[in-house]
Amino acid sequence: MARKAKATITDALGRTRSATRASWGKIRTLPSGRMQASYVGPDDTRYNAPMTFDTKGDAEDWLAGVRGEIARDVWMPPHEKAELRAEQSRTLAEYAATWLVERTNARGDHLRPRTVDEYKRLLRRPDADKPDDKGGPLAPLLDVPLAKLSPAKVRTWRTEQLDTGKKTQTSRAYGLLNAIMTTAATDLKGITNPCIVKGGQSTHTGRKVVPPTDAELDTILASITPRYRALVVVAAIGGLRYGEATALRAKDVTIEKAEDGAVVAVRLDVGRGVVRTSEGIVPGETKSAAGVRRVGIFGDDAAIVADHIAGKVEGTKRLIGDALLFPAKDGVGFLAQSAFWKHWNPARTAAGRADMPFHALRHYAGTRYAQAGATPKETMDRLGHSSMGAAIRYQHSGNRDDELAARMARRSTTA
Repeated sequence: MARKAKATITDALGRTRSATRASWGKIRTLPSGRMQASYVGPDDTRYNAPMTFDTKGDAEDWLAGVRGEIARDVWMPPHEKAELRAEQSRTLAEYAATWLVERTNARGDHLRPRTVDEYKRLLRRPDADKPDDKGGPLAPLLDVPLAKLSPAKVRTWRTEQLDTGKKTQTSRAYGLLNAIMTTAATDLKGITNPCIVKGGQSTHTGRKVVPPTDAELDTILASITPRYRALVVVAAIGGLRYGEATALRAKDVTIEKAEDGAVVAVRLDVGRGVVRTSEGIVPGETKSAAGVRRVGIFGDDAAIVADHIAGKVEGTKRLIGDALLFPAKDGVGFLAQSAFWKHWNPARTAAGRADMPFHALRHYAGTRYAQAGATPKETMDRLGHSSMGAAIRYQHSGNRDDELAARMARRSTTA
């Protein structure tokens, strides 16, 4: 009976070497005496082991491991596996840098400058020149590879951040980490989102914004520098955000008068907002698409705004066209909150509300509008909110805004 020929392998130089067929794959002896293992993958391509082995048993063990990967359907070509390992070894800092550039919002637009600045603050490394600086809240995780960001590590980090007492900041940082890791889990094989803490983005300090009472608002209007009285009205009655109010120009305001010349209403066309970024105060779009709106103000509140535009208030001049309603000291730049604070702080203190942020005026507007009979949807439309979900954008408020705004007017519309 003829003997079966021994398998051989010829290398690129034409040299022939014996090859032994393992239970799966092939093993051959190199001139050095070491063993080299190879196999044919599911893609019908032969692959060599990335290393050689001391014994045939070691080579067989390695082949058994590869065969197990194929059986479990987790095998991938060696070059793809190397790329995956490189991706998984990327640190949070490295991945976040790319994420900030490529991230888009629900409308497909890139993140706004103010949002990018805030995210960079949360991701900031400690300043080496300041020994006591700990950087942003996510600094402790920046050098951790994505593959090693486990739920346990994230929980520990979050607990340490909460222990600093900065609950709201921790919630924002956790939300950012969750967004980044959600994208990473979609982009990269083998990466899962470790942010599984229930309510992780809902933790806050518990400090509530308390709007002023009618009496307190009257005191603020009486005490504040006259040229900023209309700004208070626009926020407290119109419900505009500070950035929306300080972006208003004369052309955005329509004044309606009765036959006797008395101001009946002013209409504010809100379509822009300003924000402070690392590059200074810059104009942009409203906070969301829902922020583009027309707001009506009635009664004596409307007269305050109309007088401001007409230049009838101390420290003002008649405004037309592109002139800002509430400019900086130079008359053309945007009014920084730090500059306005010098006028706002004495006024709120006079009202006994040194604790009250300017944003509380917007809360006042929402409360009064609701008390006038507005539905939640109508209140959302007036304030430019969009937090009730995308579906609510397709509902319609009807034409009740004027009626409700007139009801909430603190003074008579016929006086």
